[in-house]
Amino acid sequence: MKNMLNFKNFSVEELDTILNMALKMKQHPEDYTELLKGKKLYTLFEKTSTRTFLSFTSGMTELGGTYYNQLWEDSNFVLGEPVSELRYVGRNVDIIMARLIKNETVELFGANTTVPFINGCDSTYHPCQILADALTLIEHFGDLNVKLLYIGAKNNVFNSLVEFFSKMQRGTLYGLTPLVNETAVEKDFYENAKKTGYYVELDPAMSMEAAKSYVKEMDVLYTDTWVDMEFFNNPAYQKQKEETLAKMMPYQINKAFLEGSHAKVMHDMPMHVGYEISEEVEQEFMEFILDQAENRRHAEKAVMAYLLDKKF
Repeated sequence: MKNMLNFKNFSVEELDTILNMALKMKQHPEDYTELLKGKKLYTLFEKTSTRTFLSFTSGMTELGGTYYNQLWEDSNFVLGEPVSELRYVGRNVDIIMARLIKNETVELFGANTTVPFINGCDSTYHPCQILADALTLIEHFGDLNVKLLYIGAKNNVFNSLVEFFSKMQRGTLYGLTPLVNETAVEKDFYENAKKTGYYVELDPAMSMEAAKSYVKEMDVLYTDTWVDMEFFNNPAYQKQKEETLAKMMPYQINKAFLEGSHAKVMHDMPMHVGYEISEEVEQEFMEFILDQAENRRHAEKAVMAYLLDKKF
């Protein structure tokens, strides 16, 4: 039995297989309507969600299976001993996806689950998002051999991008990350990735002119929210939010920043328009960003099928 907590226990060949499966499922959905017939998915949400909930549940339905959704606060995971709760859930379903706050909880679940377990997002990694991103790159560029510049915070999305590019060793990920979130990666995580040559960490102290010179060489610019979604409207984080926005506003992806660039713009959503991305750029690249978001469903269908041993 295999879980997807991150990409550590997946080979390049396995990830290629998942992406190829996702592409076939998207191109010929009618061929897979009974692939997971009789299979049951349990989804558990400690964090808010739109894409993760909708993509997993509609994806399982499209493959002929059923799903059962529960919010963390409505479950006995809040009250009970989590391992026994998890094992009870495994007696009732075939696969579990949880979107949790702490990476430690995801690791605990992964170590104790009795059915395949998928990390739907935690404080350290967001693997399913990056598989959707990769599928989008393959669709639009033909393969993964692109120059992609991520601009924003070192966060869960960024960590999974670093892990993916350094493992696949196709294309190059550039990171311009003036903001560092607490994500609990291993102390040598970024250094080991840099050694592969497929992750290049840019100096966040570089001038904006230097940053724009990199932008002109890129195929894709990728940004994400600077303030975690659950904190953005929380009054307790107002001071921290203001400090973060003041620091990051020069790095907003806007028309001036994109001047002379042919790059497409990615955003994993939800967006804070007017902060990490301007409204003008959001509108210009909305269809591409929506392709990226839609591909969550197709990538996750492939992940579920793969973990349930329905490879093709």
